[in-house]
Amino acid sequence: MLRLRKLLNSNKDLHGILNQVFGYATFRGEQQQIIEQIIAGGNAFVLMPTGSGKSLCYQIPAIVLDGVAIVVSPLISLMQDQVATLKELGVAASYIASNLDYPEIQDIFSNIRKGQIKLLYITPERASSEWFLGFIANIKVSLFAIDEAHCISHWGHDFRPEYQKLSVLARNFPNVPRLALTATADHYTKTDILHYLGLKESPQFSASFLRPNLIYMVNEKNNGKKQLLDFLKEHLLESGIIYCSSRSRVDALSEFLINEGYKAKAYHAGLSNEIREINQTEFLQSNNNIMVATIAFGLGIDKPDVRFVYHFDMPSSIDSFYQESGRAGRDGMSAISIVSFGFKEILEISQRIILSEASELKKKYELSKLKKIIQFCDTNTCRVQKLLSLLGEEIAPCGKCDNCINPPKLIDATILTQKILSTIYRLNQKFGTTHIVDVLRGKSTINIQIWEHHRLSTFGLCNEYSSKDLRRTIRQLYCKGIIDIDYHTSNLKLNDKSLPILRGKEDIHLAKSVFHSNTRSISDIWLRTEIEERLYRDIVMWRHNKAVSHKVSHHAILSDKTVYEIVTQKPSDIDGLSGIYGIGQVKLTRFGKDLLNLVAHYK
Repeated sequence: MLRLRKLLNSNKDLHGILNQVFGYATFRGEQQQIIEQIIAGGNAFVLMPTGSGKSLCYQIPAIVLDGVAIVVSPLISLMQDQVATLKELGVAASYIASNLDYPEIQDIFSNIRKGQIKLLYITPERASSEWFLGFIANIKVSLFAIDEAHCISHWGHDFRPEYQKLSVLARNFPNVPRLALTATADHYTKTDILHYLGLKESPQFSASFLRPNLIYMVNEKNNGKKQLLDFLKEHLLESGIIYCSSRSRVDALSEFLINEGYKAKAYHAGLSNEIREINQTEFLQSNNNIMVATIAFGLGIDKPDVRFVYHFDMPSSIDSFYQESGRAGRDGMSAISIVSFGFKEILEISQRIILSEASELKKKYELSKLKKIIQFCDTNTCRVQKLLSLLGEEIAPCGKCDNCINPPKLIDATILTQKILSTIYRLNQKFGTTHIVDVLRGKSTINIQIWEHHRLSTFGLCNEYSSKDLRRTIRQLYCKGIIDIDYHTSNLKLNDKSLPILRGKEDIHLAKSVFHSNTRSISDIWLRTEIEERLYRDIVMWRHNKAVSHKVSHHAILSDKTVYEIVTQKPSDIDGLSGIYGIGQVKLTRFGKDLLNLVAHYK
């Protein structure tokens, strides 16, 4: 800590701090403008995608400014990881949460009074409490950073009512800079953030939602466990997150993967705090662990080397999908986002929304977000282009998603669509997908006999198609807005777009198959020779041992990108090592000799 203090006293240049403390050569996007805004005493709202460097926007001002920066964060595990990473950089940071006892908290308060802590992480519940507000009223606070600010809005996908109580910060400390940061916020969520945090008149900074290092893919669920195993076989040495829709699914799938020989951990709210903490720590310190989790895991998770995020079950909204998929490739290196989905899940999620206790307006809002993720999954065009357009941004095709690599083949589905629409009409729009498929395939089920639907003119008209083919067609028609679903009953309905096709005035082309069983391997990003491979393994083992001894995640020691540059550039002296991404002054002093010795073995 003393070394860092001397550095800052002698050099308050922002680029100097960026390079010597964090080991980065240049700022990204609008980082510098945001930092300068806060240092000048102003407020700001920041909307940046995961992995774009939001944390630097308050960490550097916290280092530069006098006093302690208060960082509001929603999860203890996230605070622990951030604090541990900062300490490895030589930055004095701490956190206050329920897992600390009273003497520990008192020690932290004492260090703050002595000016020995630059960043204090705290939960929203404690940040808005009277005792904490009373404490910080008597000390020098440099800034307030409200991370994961979308939690403040009931329109957001991670709503935390306690976040709204943070409005007290603007009232009690009007002259202390406030910075709200989030990776996702639609119009309604953004409006709530600006309102509750008193930022309506403050500058707003937004970055592109594009994550050029992410490869997006979608699979129609068909024997989901086998599809998952096929994917994992291509990514054996990589760390990833698998999201499931329920706790029971997480438990079953993690056990299944363990039995298949994978290093899998489970994480959901039904597990004890101790088990969750152990599993998360092992995941953060591993190069190839798999975390099987509900959405309870990962809010703000700071593990840069997650190489894939696999949604075993379809996400419920485009916002949550973007947030969750963005946990892959935070180090800027290639990573994969893959979604497995089916028509059954669409109906299950929609009915869950309908049966919730939310207001009718909120239900309508959630259903609109569900429709967007369905459109992303079922698109025939560039998947990244579709994703960003749903988030309000227009880009050119990405050239590397599944649809760009293997464009789906379109077939004339006009006659088949007419048969489906005609059946919906003849059933008076009072039946769901299963019954309609049975009618079209000519199956004499009990329900069809009871309703005498075997007498319909469309009975058996599509017996050459499988149930799966018909369901896929119905799903695509729904995605294109040609039919509707009554979410209360799951019955299929016609609409204005149905009639021109039904009357033969419009043709329709649908994808024969928009799903791909193969995923592109990203192992070639390393481009290692045999010598580089051996050096890479030595550095990774050294990194793991350091992480365990320091009790931090391994990326707090060295990120994958840092390892990659050391392996490929093979620096021979301190000057060469200092130019490596992520190697700041503190790491250079602590680890420089070890790293140079490792490299020297392969010169």
